[in-house]
Amino acid sequence: MTANQIFNLEGKVALITGASKGIGEAIARYYAACGAKVVINSRKQEELDKVAESIQAEGGQCTGIAANAGDREACKILVDKVVALHGGIDILVNNAASNPVYGPVVQCEEWAFDKIMNVNVKAPFELGRLIYPIMKQRGGGCVINISSIAGITPDPGLGMYSVSKAALNMLTKVTAKEWGADNIRVNAICPGLIKTKFSEALWQNEKWLTHFVKQLPLARMGTVEEIAGLALFLASDASGYCTGTIFTADGGITI
Repeated sequence: MTANQIFNLEGKVALITGASKGIGEAIARYYAACGAKVVINSRKQEELDKVAESIQAEGGQCTGIAANAGDREACKILVDKVVALHGGIDILVNNAASNPVYGPVVQCEEWAFDKIMNVNVKAPFELGRLIYPIMKQRGGGCVINISSIAGITPDPGLGMYSVSKAALNMLTKVTAKEWGADNIRVNAICPGLIKTKFSEALWQNEKWLTHFVKQLPLARMGTVEEIAGLALFLASDASGYCTGTIFTADGGITI
């Protein structure tokens, strides 16, 4: 098998949440370039349409479906629409995330706690529960959870976000163990500091960024393409024996 064949996603249907920008958009572009039928999701249809049209202009197959991944009923409607459009789902990337507050856990109000947990944990759980029988019927599939190194080591100021990502890491391991016999692989990617709009409050602070980068063996921030490359590996046959693994892509900060 050639390298091109190993990373070929032709005939595969991929659903990617939080994909109107940043890491999710980069993953969508990589999957479409490798032949997948890609469905991107976020809350705003207009933003999704712009990304989908751009991918289509490059020769890829992409459709945008707006839905709030943090809402249980919206998740069901989203999955039903993807199945109606393409007949099934082979790849699920849970990339949507929320972190509306920055500060100590004791200052996290109930509304913020609920939003963080609903988007970061409940959505991957609910979407996984919905796609499991679909993938099982199709003979297998793969789920990729975009977590964070904050789920491995507590990050000052990101307390509840860290808790939610730690929960997502364990959800990855539990479902990998439960679904392995059905040829459904589940893995997680824990990015470090990646230059996205989601993380701009951190990297726009020049003093903080300079201090942080000095701690990194690679001495730089990461790019969305570097996370997308790992997500492509995990969606392809190249990672056929990988499941239940928490992959870090963090410039070496967790060494």
